[in-house]
Amino acid sequence: MIVDIIEKNVLFSLTPHPLQEKLCDQLNLEPGSLEVRRFPDGESYLRVLTSVKGANCVILADLTHPDTKYLALLFLFETLRELGARSIGLVAPYLCYMRQDRRFEEGEAVTSRVFAQSLSLHIDWLITVDPHLHRYQSLDEIYSIPTQVVQGAPALADWLRGQNGLLLVGPDAESEQWVSSIAQASNHPYVIGTKQRLGDRRVEVTLPDISAYNGRKAVIIDDVISSGRTIGECVRALKAQGTEAILCAAVHGIFAEASDTYLLGTGLQTLVTTNTVPHSSNEIDVSELLVPPVRHFLNQVEDERR
Repeated sequence: MIVDIIEKNVLFSLTPHPLQEKLCDQLNLEPGSLEVRRFPDGESYLRVLTSVKGANCVILADLTHPDTKYLALLFLFETLRELGARSIGLVAPYLCYMRQDRRFEEGEAVTSRVFAQSLSLHIDWLITVDPHLHRYQSLDEIYSIPTQVVQGAPALADWLRGQNGLLLVGPDAESEQWVSSIAQASNHPYVIGTKQRLGDRRVEVTLPDISAYNGRKAVIIDDVISSGRTIGECVRALKAQGTEAILCAAVHGIFAEASDTYLLGTGLQTLVTTNTVPHSSNEIDVSELLVPPVRHFLNQVEDERR
């Protein structure tokens, strides 16, 4: 049975997400209802149970491990369009396929561009948190739709602010600008390590002398934890200099191949992440940071309608 709604702004999520209820509450969005399952042969079944004719639809998507999720998302985008949705926007707190931003070896797929071109065909706008912008200056270089990037640093700084006796640790030179801004906002000292990548799962991290910070609790700061090897090496380097109390705070906790278990086994006391990616370590809420850009795009659609 189709459920009629009065509100014209509807939020859908293919899988449960910790930001779903928070965004609905803060933006007065109608929670959309879906039926999703698989046929015995592994193909996807999707049914939209909420009327979307004339509605602005916001899709909240966890894009970790995207190869098993993307096709169902395309089915949802196109079905909403066929059912009369006025606009379709995507809130992807973690944006996948950003690391392969050039062809390093002959014949390699530049997957960041291919993915961006494909996604841009199906949605009207995109919001994400701290995408991996290394060789790209902005998402506009690869996405043909309006995009907004939300910085996770203020959420980490808020969490750190008020805690005493901390030393923030950035694992490599790339993190210095980011970590320094968090340190300034939270009023804590920081140091930056040097990282040498030896392979997909092998890195070496060297830290400067931190004897001046003896007795402080070290908090390793990173944007994404995937294999966890960089953080693990930071823990090793900190322990080598006598640091005993070590935490890690990150924006995106991907935790590939059970790396959260690996990290806690290195002697790391606590893992803390934001709720961009569902995980038991989610302690920092980024919903308030996402509200303004979502509201901006929804208001923009209404302005264009008038």
